[in-house]
Amino acid sequence: MIPETFTCDLVSWDRAVRLSRALAATVRDAGYRPEMVIAIGRGGYVPARIVCDSLLLNDLTGIKIEHWGIAASKGKEASIRYPLAANVRDLDVLIVDDVTDTGLTLRLAAGYVEGFGPREVRTGVLQHKGTSSFSPDYYVEYITDWRWVIYPWAMHEDLVGFTGKVLTEQAKSLAEIRTELSRRYAIAADEEEIMAALADLLTLGRAVEEGSHYRRRETTENQSSFHR
Repeated sequence: MIPETFTCDLVSWDRAVRLSRALAATVRDAGYRPEMVIAIGRGGYVPARIVCDSLLLNDLTGIKIEHWGIAASKGKEASIRYPLAANVRDLDVLIVDDVTDTGLTLRLAAGYVEGFGPREVRTGVLQHKGTSSFSPDYYVEYITDWRWVIYPWAMHEDLVGFTGKVLTEQAKSLAEIRTELSRRYAIAADEEEIMAALADLLTLGRAVEEGSHYRRRETTENQSSFHR
């Protein structure tokens, strides 16, 4: 089980770009020359685009895989929301995501793409966690001790989740929310960021009251709620 209090690793845009370019360099140095890059949505979209830029590749497509909330920690398989729309038959393919956590998403993606008849499928991520049951072919950083990684392209969404968590449990005022975010997750959010998160939480709460089918992911149950 993930503890109630843990440190988050906030990845800046500069660091994310460096990691993405380093991933491309690792692929190049290994002698692999992919003809098609497939991003796993949503976390892999930005890294995949930067990898394509670094490798001078034009062909980029994506698939969307979901691995929701508490179910992720209970071993429920990830599922494909939006399927592959490109022809990869007889191509060398590279699947890109931001991070591995349980490894279920990347494992599903690799097996799924192999079913379309590519010549070869390899996988790459920016950061690979020791908790993952699936080892990608390429990664830049290996995370030995589990921690939650917040990428810049998911910063607001993650902050909404964490803010909702501390708000419902104990924090009430803006100052208390900031204190709890810092104490429990080492998140240093400013007032403007927290206010934006609170505004979205209020909007989502109203939508639920009106009978909407919004489903928010449980923030601290499993990293796979947001990442892989």
